[in-house]
Amino acid sequence: MKLLKQREVLLALVIVLLVGLVGLRAPVFLSGASLGNLVTDSTLLVMLALTQMLVIVTRGIDLSVASNLALSGMVAAMLGARHPELPLLLIVLAATCVGLVLGLVNGWLIGQLALPPIVITLGTMSVYRGLVFALSGGKWVSAHHMPQDFIAFPLERLLGIPHLVWIAAATVIGMSFLARHSRFGRDLYAIGNAPACAAYIGIPSARRLLWTYGLSGAVAGLCGYLWVARYAVAYTEIAYGFEFTVIAACVIGGVSISGGVGSVGGAMLGALFLTVIGNALPVLQVSPFWQSALTGLVILVAVLINARGNMHRSRQILPLHPAERQSGLPAMRSAA
Repeated sequence: MKLLKQREVLLALVIVLLVGLVGLRAPVFLSGASLGNLVTDSTLLVMLALTQMLVIVTRGIDLSVASNLALSGMVAAMLGARHPELPLLLIVLAATCVGLVLGLVNGWLIGQLALPPIVITLGTMSVYRGLVFALSGGKWVSAHHMPQDFIAFPLERLLGIPHLVWIAAATVIGMSFLARHSRFGRDLYAIGNAPACAAYIGIPSARRLLWTYGLSGAVAGLCGYLWVARYAVAYTEIAYGFEFTVIAACVIGGVSISGGVGSVGGAMLGALFLTVIGNALPVLQVSPFWQSALTGLVILVAVLINARGNMHRSRQILPLHPAERQSGLPAMRSAA
């Protein structure tokens, strides 16, 4: 019974139930090929949701993630089109580094200058999107411009599984270790739970925020290449509005917008849930315009559940233990 009270377990059960109900209406949805496509379609959203989760845990938000993806993807597409002799690894690294730099800009402005994350990333979202147009001149880079290996890599298979899935799985493992078993991850939860106390005990908040947004940017850069390669096209409106889908995945997965609460499993399941909805509607012949309405409804329900859960979860500073009074260090309760 305790297991069923866990947010991740309940969300996983809802996803299984949803897939089953859609399968009853349209059995093709339960075919191996359809389920395989479902997992593949979720990979980019999963990767972006995981790093967005770390950002939100610190009481921040990254609204520039989709614009970062678009700019990094355009850089990768133009490199591949103009210099087909370049090794694919070099192009992927270039896209990732572009994303990293863009993320570090956000992190420096937010961490070092203590500026509001929503204002900074809203501004850089517009700047980065404008740079996509400036770089490309408003032109598309389509499939016949890109090298064949550039396009083929994301969906090529290793042991029968697409590279996209392997990359997403590696990201999940890496983020799980970072969030649960590293000092860096524990510091992020401490910053989100009690920023003043985190500074008091010596956590370098500005540096942590710098690299948290940098990590978000680097993953967005990698996803930029994967996106344009998978869909074989790069244009100025690529992934337009996708940042809201990423944030929605986090909220549905139980990540608290007020900071300090969130898990890798929850963010991953939130992304998978939205992917199931997106893939189920065409199968059920439901208008795609309903997807936004359904997503919004799910977000509202998730926020209500999160708010109710936060009423029972203490994230306040605990009374000092006698030994801690002597050392001058406050004790904090982690809500991770």
